[in-house]
Amino acid sequence: MQRIIFILVTLSISVIFTFNYAFSGDSKNFQFKKQPEIQNVKPKKPVRIKLKRTVEGKYTWDITGDDANEIVRVDKRLRKLLNIE
Repeated sequence: MQRIIFILVTLSISVIFTFNYAFSGDSKNFQFKKQPEIQNVKPKKPVRIKLKRTVEGKYTWDITGDDANEIVRVDKRLRKLLNIE
C-alpha cells in the first residue's frame, strides 16, 4: 500500500513539473544549437602495450595505437624504464 502511494505521489509531482515547464514562458526561449566543433571531437584512443618477458629475463613488447607520435613516446619511455638503451 505504501509503495502504491509513493508511486502516485512521485507521478503526480513529475506531471506537475512537466506541465508547469511546458506552459511557462521559459520553454519558448529554449533553443537547440548545433556546434560543429563539439561534434568533431573524438576521444583519444590509448596506446596498448603487451609486455612479455623471455626465459633469459629480457623484455619485449608489442605497442599498438592510432597516434604514431604517442607510440614512439611510449617506446622511448619503456626503453628508459627497463634500462634497454
